[in-house]
Amino acid sequence: MKRRQFITLLGGAAAAWPLAARAQQAAVPVVGYLAAGRPETNARFVAAFRKGLSETGYVEGRNVTIEYRWAHEDYDRLPELASDLVRRGMSVIAATGGSLTVRAAKAASAKIPIVFGMGDDPVQAGIVSSLNRPGGNLTGVVTMNVELAAKRLGLLRELLPTATRFAVFLNPNNPAALSATREALTDTSVTGGQIEFLTVSTTSDLNAAFASLVQKRTEALLITPDTLFVSRRVQLLTLAARHAVPTIYPSREFAEAGGLMSYGSSFTDMFRQVGGYTGRILQGAIPADLPVMRATTFEFIINLQTAKALDMDVPPTLLARADEVIE
Repeated sequence: MKRRQFITLLGGAAAAWPLAARAQQAAVPVVGYLAAGRPETNARFVAAFRKGLSETGYVEGRNVTIEYRWAHEDYDRLPELASDLVRRGMSVIAATGGSLTVRAAKAASAKIPIVFGMGDDPVQAGIVSSLNRPGGNLTGVVTMNVELAAKRLGLLRELLPTATRFAVFLNPNNPAALSATREALTDTSVTGGQIEFLTVSTTSDLNAAFASLVQKRTEALLITPDTLFVSRRVQLLTLAARHAVPTIYPSREFAEAGGLMSYGSSFTDMFRQVGGYTGRILQGAIPADLPVMRATTFEFIINLQTAKALDMDVPPTLLARADEVIE
């Protein structure tokens, strides 16, 4: 081959390399991660989501890109954030943080696959047609944590058998969870006393709610599963300790951080499963063919350090039923 021909061929190959590199880069799928909360208080759950993705062979920064959109508990922003992800052409959208997040993603696209993680019943919420055959472009994981409100109050009743005044914190900006919680607690015989529902949506609301508990001599408190309370868990735990209010929470993250008790399915495991379903769809699975997964394992955690700080004796029967006792 003549030298001039060789240089021409070499130059042509060099010009083609950037094109090939760009084509390879364009082939990397992009996942949209839509969340109602804040990144700084959800790092544990994002890590679990990435772990689920990695179990299907996808590693962020290597063969998948993740676009994060955080609403910072401003639920009104969710439709805008979801629409932005759709405009950017996501391969899959993972919608986490409750039914409002999922509704926003569903309204934004009927074509892009959506994997959700939520606490209430997606059939009752109108998200999917059934758990076994969700249909459409959505599937996901449901913890059913909202429906466990009666169980949590029952545990409080066992801890405090003489208590008659109970309170429940609800986020008014999450109407689906609010309605489901009220419905689950319509039978007040579960507690043998009165239940007061207090709506909380801001930091100042939390302070005012605890002041109300003290004024009314409320004897125990239940925190409902909501992104707001996960993000505000440090403030919640601090106020509960300061005012000596025995409180039960919806997940182990609260008990590990100093909460008295928690009962519910694992949030971390739910996010890992959402990541796993997202990876399966990237591999070619169709959402309509993937049944909605339901939590099958529930954790009851007791923090004995907090019980001692509250000068409380936890009944041996309750300790025996706990999946974990933090000492």
